[in-house]
Amino acid sequence: MRGSAIEKAVALARAAGQKNVPIEVEVTNLQEFRQALAAKADLILLDNMKLPEIQEAVRLCRAVARSKSGAKSLLEVSGGVTLDSVRQIALTGVDRISIGALTHSAPALNVALEVL
Repeated sequence: MRGSAIEKAVALARAAGQKNVPIEVEVTNLQEFRQALAAKADLILLDNMKLPEIQEAVRLCRAVARSKSGAKSLLEVSGGVTLDSVRQIALTGVDRISIGALTHSAPALNVALEVL
């Protein structure tokens, strides 16, 4: 089997899985992103990437979608996303954004049920 470790993993996952099960790859840098894109992962999770890296990932993904292969991976940003940064990230054109801050900082509510 040729290609990067990510390409091999995606190929193995496709061979072992159902045809309608999407393959998601989490990446932390543009080198890994390029490998996931070459592997034609259905969804690529951009984890803790800076805004310029996210912008470049979107540009590369769009270029591949316009090419002969026409394959388009969905892009999701996660890690380090705050309510202050979500707008800038959304403007890059990614498909999905996960905001852990929504749950990390949510106050706990103590609910008790007493049965008499």
